[in-house]
Amino acid sequence: MHGWEGTTALLHPSSNEFTTQPVIEHDGGLRVRGMALWLDATRSRDRCFVSHAHSDHAIRHRRIIASPQTARLYEHRLGRTFAETYAFLAPFDVDGATCRLLPAGHILGSSQILIEHQGRRIVYTGDCRMREGLTAEPIAVEPCDVLVMESTFGRPHYVFPEPAEVARRLCRFIEGTWDEGLTPVLLAYALGKGQEAMKLLGDRGYSCAVAESIFRIARIYEEYGVRFGRYELLDPTLGAEGVRDQVVIVPPHLRRSQVLEDIGPCRTAILTGWAMDRNCRFRYRVDEAIPLSDHADFQELLALVRQVAPKKVYTVHGFPEFAKHLRLLGYDADHLG
Repeated sequence: MHGWEGTTALLHPSSNEFTTQPVIEHDGGLRVRGMALWLDATRSRDRCFVSHAHSDHAIRHRRIIASPQTARLYEHRLGRTFAETYAFLAPFDVDGATCRLLPAGHILGSSQILIEHQGRRIVYTGDCRMREGLTAEPIAVEPCDVLVMESTFGRPHYVFPEPAEVARRLCRFIEGTWDEGLTPVLLAYALGKGQEAMKLLGDRGYSCAVAESIFRIARIYEEYGVRFGRYELLDPTLGAEGVRDQVVIVPPHLRRSQVLEDIGPCRTAILTGWAMDRNCRFRYRVDEAIPLSDHADFQELLALVRQVAPKKVYTVHGFPEFAKHLRLLGYDADHLG
């Protein structure tokens, strides 16, 4: 059980101030009304805050504001760019507003942005995670007036097991696969999830063979102090012998590729928060789905709102029902899509 599970939310009466004069504009991205800075815009902009380097948040812009880690990963994926980088908690000025980047707990370098503008404190979370991961900086929570937050897993049944239980399930899958004389293959996104799996397994003495995209990003993680156990670049041409006694980690798009054909008989598990859905294993066509997630689950999202105690909440990147749930708890909340 999460440490925050079962607690009661404080009620915050709806505020006409934010209803009649919306603070956030939403048009191919988000921005604070009266500011030119965009937040994780989905169309190319002159200047944009990029919360992290996943492709659904990081597209090419003329200039970005990001943490040094995110800028490094952004350039690895998209090439050279003009990046204004700021360390976590260091103040900087944008359009007359004082801003700070706060760690978001999602992946290496993932950031929230705190904007103090016209007497209001506004926080945009990007993707975030309250529980502590193995390869991301722990989240920092700041009180604010307006909270713009992700709601990816904003339905009540998305409550993830404790990390220790997830690790046990993953190890059982690996050991059981070896007992059958097969190769365990984990499907994990190249940025973030792949490195989290490498760290989890390496800390438990497993050796990993990883796809090139995961390998190259792991090298960047190492530049910022993340230490992995034994791992090497996957060479599928060596067949099953080349991955004997190793755990293979590849991105999900390689599930039905020649890569897995070449390494021979295997069992596959996808690492995702969507494993909480009963049909997840069938949807991804894998042998097992394990709920290793770098997002906040439903209880964590509620905990974030309670700790921030905002007057207004905007939800993005997820289920509209989460904003409705917050309204039932007394918060002034709207979903922006």
